[in-house]
Amino acid sequence: ASSEDLTQVLIPVAALVGIGFALLQWLLFSRVKLIEADEEEEGIDNIEVSIKCAEIQHAISLGATFFLFTEYKYLGIFMGVFGVIIFLFLGSVKGFSTKSEPCIYNQENTCKPALANAVFSTIAFLLGALTSVLSGFLGMKIATYANARTTLEARKGVGKAFIIAFRSGAVMGFLLAANGLLVLYVSIYLFKLYYGDDWEGLYESITSYGLGGSSIALFGRVGGGIYTKAADKYPEDDPRNPAVIADNVGDNVGHIAGMGSDLFGSYAESSCAALFVASISSFGINHDFTAMSYPLIISSMGIVLCLITTLFATDMFEIKNVREIEPSLKRQLLISTILMTAGIAMVSFFAWPSEFTLFDFGAMKEVKNYCSPVQDVADSCRIGAATNVIFGLALGYKYVIIPIFAISISIYVSFSLAAMYGIAVAAIGMLTTISTGLAIDAYGPISDNAGGIAEMAGMSHKIRERTDALDAAGNTTAAIGKGFAIGSAALVSLALFGAYVSRAGIKSVDVLTPKVFIGLIVGAMLPYWFSAMTMKSVGSAALKMVEEVCRQFNSIPGLMEGTAKPEYANCVKISTDASLREMIPPGALVMLTPLIVGTFLGVETLAGVLAGSLVSGVQVAISASNTGGAWDNAKKYIEAGGSEHAKSLGPKGSDCHKAAVIGDTIGDPLKDTSGPSLNILIKLMAVESLVFAPFFAAHGGLLFKFI
Repeated sequence: ASSEDLTQVLIPVAALVGIGFALLQWLLFSRVKLIEADEEEEGIDNIEVSIKCAEIQHAISLGATFFLFTEYKYLGIFMGVFGVIIFLFLGSVKGFSTKSEPCIYNQENTCKPALANAVFSTIAFLLGALTSVLSGFLGMKIATYANARTTLEARKGVGKAFIIAFRSGAVMGFLLAANGLLVLYVSIYLFKLYYGDDWEGLYESITSYGLGGSSIALFGRVGGGIYTKAADKYPEDDPRNPAVIADNVGDNVGHIAGMGSDLFGSYAESSCAALFVASISSFGINHDFTAMSYPLIISSMGIVLCLITTLFATDMFEIKNVREIEPSLKRQLLISTILMTAGIAMVSFFAWPSEFTLFDFGAMKEVKNYCSPVQDVADSCRIGAATNVIFGLALGYKYVIIPIFAISISIYVSFSLAAMYGIAVAAIGMLTTISTGLAIDAYGPISDNAGGIAEMAGMSHKIRERTDALDAAGNTTAAIGKGFAIGSAALVSLALFGAYVSRAGIKSVDVLTPKVFIGLIVGAMLPYWFSAMTMKSVGSAALKMVEEVCRQFNSIPGLMEGTAKPEYANCVKISTDASLREMIPPGALVMLTPLIVGTFLGVETLAGVLAGSLVSGVQVAISASNTGGAWDNAKKYIEAGGSEHAKSLGPKGSDCHKAAVIGDTIGDPLKDTSGPSLNILIKLMAVESLVFAPFFAAHGGLLFKFI
C-alpha cells in the first residue's frame, strides 16, 4: 500500500511542479519591456522601433485570437454532436440497460453496465477535447506574447534573443505536459469513485480522453495548416503586403496551436492505450495500482528531468555567437534522452512487479545543418524547376527507408518483450521528453515571427541576421520534431490497433479473408484521399487571398509607395473563413470512416482499414515532410549564400533561385498541411475504433448480415 500512496502523491506533485516551472519561465521573459530605449542606437528611432514592434505584435495576437475563437465555435458544435454520438452508440450496446454484467475478460467478476461506459466515455471525450483546446490556446498566447520581445532582445545580442525564444517555448512545453498529465490523473481518480474495482470499465471509458484530444488536434492541424499556407504567397515580411499579418498569424496558429494539440493527442492516446492494455493484463486483474499507473509515473518523471534539461539551455551555457545555437538545441534532445533512459530504467525497476519484462527504445539520428542532400537539391535548381521537383521527391522517398527500419525494429523488440503493452510503452518512451521536444518546436515559429517583426519594423540588417540565425536552427530542429510526431503516431496507433482487436473480440486478423483484404486496400488509399483534400483546400484558400491582396493594391491609393496602411484585418478574416470552411471535409473523412465501416462492414473490415491506413499513412507522412523540408532548405541555402557553392547558385532572383522558389511553394502544403495532419489521421482512426469497439462488436456489419 505504501507504494500506492507514493504514486498517488508523486503524479499530481510532478504535474504541479511542471505548471509552476512554466509560470516561472513566463515571469522571467515577461520582464522584457516592449517599449524601452536601447543604449546602442540613437534614442528617437529606437522608441519608434519599439512602438512599431508593439503594434505589429498586437496585430498578430489579435489575428490569432480571432482565428482560434472562430475555430472553437465550430469545434464546440462538433464536440456536442460527437459527444451525443458516443453516448448513443455505446449506450445502445446493451439497449441502455442499467444492470451490471459479467466482465468481458474475467467472466466471473461483475462489471458496471454499458450505459455507465457510455456516460463516462462521453465525459472523458469532452475532457480530452477541452484540454487539447486549452493546450493550443495557451501555446498560441505565449508565442504571440514572446515574438516581439525576442526581436527587441536581438538588439543586445543573439544569446539574449535565444533565451527569450527558448524560455517561451519551454512555457508551452511544460504547461502542455503537466496539464495533460494532471487532467488525466484527476479523471482516473474521480472515475474510480464510481467504478470502484471495475478497472476494465474504468480504463475503457478513459480511452475517450485520447479521442477528444486527437479530434481537436486534427481540426487544429488541418485548419491551421491551410491558414498558414493561404497567406504565404507574397513577398514575406514586407509591411505593404496586406497578407503579411495573416502570414505571421498562420505560423502561430498552424505550428504552435496545431502542434500543441497534436502532441497532446499523441501523449493522451499512448497513455490511454497503455492503461487500457494494462487493465486487462495481470496489473489490472491483481489491482496493482503502481504498476497500472506506470505510464503516468514515466510522464511525471519526464517533466522533472526535462526541467533539469531546460536549465542547461537557459542558465548553464551562454550562447556567444550564431554557431552555438543549433548545438545548444541538439544538446537539449541529447541530455533529456540520456536522463530519461536512466529514469525509465529506475521507474520500471520500482513500479513493475519482478516477473515482468523491460524494454529499450531507439536512438535519435543527428541532423547536420545543411546536409549534402539539401545541396544536391539546390544544385538541381541549375537545370530548372522540374529537376528540382524530381530531386526533392526522390529525397523524400529515400528518407522513408531509415525511419521505417527504426520503427520496425522497435516494434519487434517491444512486442517480443511485452506484447501490445510493450508497443504502447515504447510510444510513451518516445513522448516522455515531450516538454523539451515541444520547447524546441515552439521555439522555431517564435524566432520566425521575431524575424518578420524585425523586417516590418525596419530594424537594421545586423538584427535581421541574428533573428535569421535563430530561425534557421529552428527549422532543422522542427524537422526532428516532426519525426517525433510521426514515429510516435505509428507506435501509438499500433498499440491502439492491438487494443481494438482484443476489445472487438477478433481472434486474428487474416489478410486472406476478403472482408479484411478490402479493408486493407481501402485503408491504404485513405491517406492519399486525405492529402488530396488538404492540398486542394490550400490552393483554393490561397486563391481567395491573392484576389484580396490585388483588390487592396488596386483600390488603396499610396499602398504601393508605403504611404498608406493596408487592411490587414480583411486578410486575416479571409484566411480564417477559408481555412475553417476547408477543414470540414478532410475532418469528416477521418471521423466518419471508422463509424461507417464498423457499422456497415463490421469489425474485421475495420481492422483491415486500420492496418492499411497505418502502413500507408506513415510512408506518405514521412516522405511529404521530408520532401517539403528539402525544397524549403534548398531555397534558404541559395538565399543565405553561406558558402562558395551557394554563391555560385544565387543571388535572389537568379534563374536558379526562381526554380528553388517553385519547389518551395509546392513543398509548403506537403510539409505544413498534409504531412503533419496524416499522423493524426492514423492515430485518430485507431482510437475512435477502440472507443466504439463495443458497439461494432455487438451490432456492426449490417451489410454482411443481409447478404
